[in-house]
Order: sequence, then structure tokens, then C-alpha cells
Amino acid sequence: MSGALRSRRRSTTDAKPSAAVTDKEIMHEPEGELEAYSKEVLNALMKDGLPPTPNNFSLYFDRLLEDKSQNTRNHIVSVLELEESNEDENSIMLEQSLKQGFSSIKNILGVTANLYKNMSLMTKILDKRRQELEASSESQAVRGVAASLESDISKLNAILKKQSGTIKSTYDDTAKIIKNVENETIFDNQYGVYNKRYLMTKIEQEIELIKKFKHKSSLIMIELARDLKASVNNEKAIMLMTKTVARLLLKTSRRSDTVAHYGNGVFTMLLKHTDIESAKKASERLCELVSNSNFFLADREIQLKISIGITDVTENHSVEEIIVSSMDGVEKAYENPNMDYAVLLRNS
Repeated sequence: MSGALRSRRRSTTDAKPSAAVTDKEIMHEPEGELEAYSKEVLNALMKDGLPPTPNNFSLYFDRLLEDKSQNTRNHIVSVLELEESNEDENSIMLEQSLKQGFSSIKNILGVTANLYKNMSLMTKILDKRRQELEASSESQAVRGVAASLESDISKLNAILKKQSGTIKSTYDDTAKIIKNVENETIFDNQYGVYNKRYLMTKIEQEIELIKKFKHKSSLIMIELARDLKASVNNEKAIMLMTKTVARLLLKTSRRSDTVAHYGNGVFTMLLKHTDIESAKKASERLCELVSNSNFFLADREIQLKISIGITDVTENHSVEEIIVSSMDGVEKAYENPNMDYAVLLRNS
């Protein structure tokens, strides 16, 4: 996940800040290119009346880079990759490690439980054999050995039962910790994108930024086409298709975009500093990208298809209202079989 997030430099919109420096004006050395390009980004921010905050600088940095030649992009990206880091990515890695650790504890508990079951079974077998010896004419010494062995195994079984209880208690405590952590997570393990909680927080933050700086941002909601899901009618195949869509969204998104799983296989993308027209063009490209990705189910080739709802993020509406607006956009797209996406504005 972290590698995918770091490498997302390809834009999904046509909203581009003003540029002042051409490729020819940038030096060929990577460090020189980066210095000249950083000045260009700063000039663009000032020209558009935005404060040069780290977030705004990063957003414009990505967008202006799209207008450069491939050689220039490669030079600058090569420098960035040497020192690039992201707190959200570190949090995601921590979440994954914690969940993997919990899974390991769960496996240990399972192995211990099986061992305890086997010991109990062995005790029953020994008890049966002891009864058989007592009924036979075997020597007293043989029966004594059997009784002693049974006693030893019973003691071992008691110890194992006690230790198993301790492990079970530790497991329960760890489960509570994991549950508390999950209430604060930002990552969706199933699809490899951000989760709903993180999305809601980012939209709320964007509303506050729009109140202050009056720029335009958009939200798009993406869903695997319902008629496609109905025609496939295979839960496992639909899950694989949905995961394919998630990977394509990550592939085509910018670092400034927030790709999140809203729930039930429905995804959203928060497009910062992106007006509706640019969001429409981004949606067109997403639909085209997905439709060019065929999926094979047994001997059947299926063309993937998505439906998209587009809305604007405004300072006069709540996070919930904006989300509902994007949902209504998806429904509007379904009403017209010739439409892959639909716009529903909240700017009134």
C-alpha cells in the first residue's frame, strides 16, 4: 500500500495551476531541476492567491509536474524518492503489523486448543487401556506402570489446561486492544485504500479550507455497475472485480487525492482544488480506464464497467450532505443507461 500511495503522481483531472517556467528553463541536473521547479510552484501558488502551506505546495507540485517532459519528471521524481516519507503511510504500516500480530496470537491459541484436545483424547485412551489391563491376567507391575503413566499424563493435562486458559485470557485482552485500534484506523485492509472514517475527516478538513481560501474541490463516488454485478451473479468474482477497480483508482490518482472505500464495494475520491468540469473529465478517464480492463471468469470474458456520481464540496453543506449528493449522482447515472457518470451539485 505505501509504495502505491507514494508512486501516485499521475493526475486524474485537467485542473492545472498557472505555470511560468518551461522545461528548457530548467537545468539538467536533478538538484537544479528541483530547485527551479520549486520556484515555479511557489510562483504559481502566489499567482493563484493561495498560501504556500506544505499541503498546497504538494498539491501544486504534483499538478505542475504533469506539464513537464517525461525526462524532467523522471529527474525530479528520482530526487523525491530518496527522501519521500508520509505519516499516513507509516500509520498504515503500523496498523497492518498490529493486525498481523493479532492474527499470530490467534493462531497460537488455535494450536494450543488442538494440543489440549489431543491430550484429553490420550487420557481417555489410557483410561480405557488401564481398564482392559485390570480385567486381564497381566502382572501387577504392568498395571502399576499403566496407572503411573495415566497419573503423569493427567498432571500434564492439568498444567496444559491452565496455560491454555492464560493464553485465552491474553487473546481476549489483545482482541479488546485491536478493537480499540480499529476504531481509530485510517486504512481499509480489504481493498488497500483509505477507509470511511479517514474519508469523512478529510472532507471535513477540505470544507474548512474552502471556507478560508474559496477554492473549488469535488467528490466523486464510484461503484461497480449494478447491471454488471447482476449479470455475473458470482460473489467471489464480484469481489475480485471490485478489488481491480480499487487498484485502478489508486493507479490513476494523484498524491493529493484521497481514495477511500465508503462501504459495500463503493469507493470515493476527494479531488482537491478540482472544479466540476475537471472532475467530469477525470470521471471520463476513469470509466475509460476501467472499461479497457477485461476480467475473465472461467471461459467468459467480461468488460468491467463503473458508475460515477459527481458533486461539489462546498462550505455551506455538511460532510453527510456532500456524501449523499454523490450517492444521488450515482443513482442519476443509473437512470440513464447511456451515462457512466452524472453530476449533482450542492452549490445552491
